[in-house]
Amino acid sequence: MGIVNATPDSFYDGGRHDNTDAAVAHGARLVEEGADILDIGGESTRPGAVEVAVAEEIARTVPVIGALRARFPALPLSIDTRKSAVARAALDAGANVVNDVSGLQFDPELADAAAAAGAGLILNHMRGEPGTMQNSPHFDDLWSEIRTELGAAARTAQERGVAPSGICVDPGIGFGKRFRDNLLLIRDHYELRSLGFPILLGPSRKRFLGRILDTEAKDRLEGTIAASVVGVLHGADIVRVHDVKAVRRAIRVAEAIDQVKK
Repeated sequence: MGIVNATPDSFYDGGRHDNTDAAVAHGARLVEEGADILDIGGESTRPGAVEVAVAEEIARTVPVIGALRARFPALPLSIDTRKSAVARAALDAGANVVNDVSGLQFDPELADAAAAAGAGLILNHMRGEPGTMQNSPHFDDLWSEIRTELGAAARTAQERGVAPSGICVDPGIGFGKRFRDNLLLIRDHYELRSLGFPILLGPSRKRFLGRILDTEAKDRLEGTIAASVVGVLHGADIVRVHDVKAVRRAIRVAEAIDQVKK
């Protein structure tokens, strides 16, 4: 999954693609690099981020989705939003997946929007909201609590009409997690298999990598590659990344080695 942030303030690429032409060109580059799906967002959800008005989020994302749909008729396009009104506008413009970082905690009607459109729904685990989620996060039992909370979100989605086959779960790397939690989410996400849904991981250039490597976001490519490879070898179905070409190549090599017959 390639990331297209049509935002001025995302933690890594904010401002680089904050107009329609630049965002569409970036999305096209990611497809050329091998992206299987594009995730288009108009609101930064980095730690400490401020909520964006619905109208502004729609204005940032819908023209990008419409242009990408016209250019790539068969490509899965995901709208990265917490808001049902934004999701509806994006789905009308050609998106066919909704990626909700709040796991239906912010706006449960988002599931109604996905169901009405027959769209896929990605449920990300997060407690609180982006502005406060990193204020002393705590878990007594990491996997039990994430499993329980994502399971509840998936049940809500199905009760509102989302097909089970359209649901994907994301343990939420960096979303209200401690440093050690993030490492465990990459290594042990098979703990979510009992929910019965595909698993997405989003480690790309995040702060926990900077803590390991002592680097800013611009210098975390190698960390992103390593985290993505470990995640895939441990069973992740999708990795959401900024650097599609490098990560895809690394995964191809790792899988070839892992799958060779003895």
